[in-house]
Order: sequence, then structure tokens, then C-alpha cells
Amino acid sequence: MSFSYKTKLELCKLPTGGECCAVAECYGMLLYGNTFSEREIKIITENTSLGERLITQFQNAFVISFDMLPDMEKPGKKAYIINDADKLRRIFEAYGFTPGNHLAHHINLGVLEEDCCRRSFIRGAFLAGGAITDPVKSYHLELVTDHFNVSRETYSLLLEMGFSPKETERSGNFITYFKQSSAIEDFLTLIGAPISAMELMSAKIEKDMRNTVNRKVNCDTANVTKMVDAAGNQIEAITKIQAAGGFASLPEKLRQTAELRIDNPELSLKELAEISTPPVTKSCLNHRLRKLMELANMASR
Repeated sequence: MSFSYKTKLELCKLPTGGECCAVAECYGMLLYGNTFSEREIKIITENTSLGERLITQFQNAFVISFDMLPDMEKPGKKAYIINDADKLRRIFEAYGFTPGNHLAHHINLGVLEEDCCRRSFIRGAFLAGGAITDPVKSYHLELVTDHFNVSRETYSLLLEMGFSPKETERSGNFITYFKQSSAIEDFLTLIGAPISAMELMSAKIEKDMRNTVNRKVNCDTANVTKMVDAAGNQIEAITKIQAAGGFASLPEKLRQTAELRIDNPELSLKELAEISTPPVTKSCLNHRLRKLMELANMASR
């Protein structure tokens, strides 16, 4: 079950609300559904819970039933259809449209005067034409409609509600979308899906923690690699001094440091300084090793 499907299941469990909110939610589902014309209304979904909510909300909003219902026993996508002329007229009139007297769909904001109705409209839009990716993989929520004006007006409506969505077009459809996790969390909370919002937050926290651990591991690995390379260069320098016969003539402190490095190739400078006799600072030991490397360069000329 996809995250998008689970989110819609959560929304379908919400109380249906009053008549005005039912009208607003149906409005979103109609404008973001498959077909909303004077000849037919068709909403297609494979989510049986959404199908049940469609039937209930259309009854609450318009006191009408669907003319064609799918076979609920069959798997896959199911179509919910209204084609009765009188029912279609009543629905159009509920949204302030006169059948035969409009060229393109617009959002009638008079239907969405109350905040609760605006939330219901956005919820309906998401139920019928929305999708959200699994937050474990990425952050993306979108509302898709084939009505240009509706998409632009939904964008403006979301701006008024405090969101900052983005817009694009894909395959003749118009899309309003979010890619920031915080905006998606707020959107889901607004339309009544707090459980999905919390799941997104948890996924984000887990992802951030994993990234932090990975950065630390990468940093530690880089430091170990740097330390190993430095120790290798130091041992190579000491070996050159030995091969040139200059080891015995080294000052006692340099000779002790050279022997210490040869005997402990895996230790860091800090660890090497601590086991020196007597113990020295990391800076002091580093100075001695640099001096050995300078002598090795002179010996190889």
C-alpha cells in the first residue's frame, strides 16, 4: 500500500461535516476528478474507501445518488458516474453555473467563504487528483487537474491560506505541487491527515539522523585515511635514512621518535606522543617527524 493510498484512507475516515463542507469537498473532487461536464460526471479511483465517501458526500451535498456504481468485488480502478440531466443541472446550479452558459470551469469562491469549506475543498481536490510520494524516498505532493483556470485559482487560494506552492504542466494537465517537507506536513495537517503528517516528520528525522551518521563516518574515514597516509610517508622517510646509513647519527630524541614510529605504524600522532618517554605534546612529536622527513629528502639527493 502506497503512502498516498494510506493518506487518502486516513482522510476518508474523517467525519463528513456539515452540508456546506460536503458541497465544498465534492467541489474539489469534481474539479480534480476525471470528468465534470454537462453530459457526465465521472470520478475514477481504486480506493474503495474513497468510493464510499463519494457516495456519502454527494448524498449529503445534493441529496442525489450516482447513476452508475462499480462492481465492488472486482479489483482495480472503479468509475462512479452521474449522467442524469436533472442531477447534473442541480449540481451545476449548486456551484453557481448555468448549464450551457459557461466555457471553462472556474472556482466559485462564494462556495468557499468559510475556512472549514476551503479546507474541505482542498481535501476533495487531494482525494480526487492528489498524490504524495513515500517520504522515505523523497518529498513531493501534487494536485493535478486538466482545468487551467482551476489550477491557477487553487494556487491563489493556497497562497491566501499561507502556503507557497509551485506550478507546472505535464501531459496537458496542470499541477500545483510542494517539495518542502515542512509545507507538506502543514498541508496534510490542514486537510485532516495528522497521522500521515507525523509519519512524514518521523521519516524526515530518521533521514536527517542517517545523513548525520553518514557524514560523521565519512569524516572519520577520511581522517583515518589521512593518518594512515601520513604514517606511511613517515615510515618511508625513516627507512630512507636507515638505508643511507644516517640513522645512528641522528640526535637521540629524533632516533627515539623514529623507532617509536617504526614500532607503532597504526598509532595517531596523539597516541604516539602519549607513549613517548617521556611523554611529549602532539605538536612536539609532529615537529620531530617533519624534521625526519626533511633529513630523508636530503639523504635521497
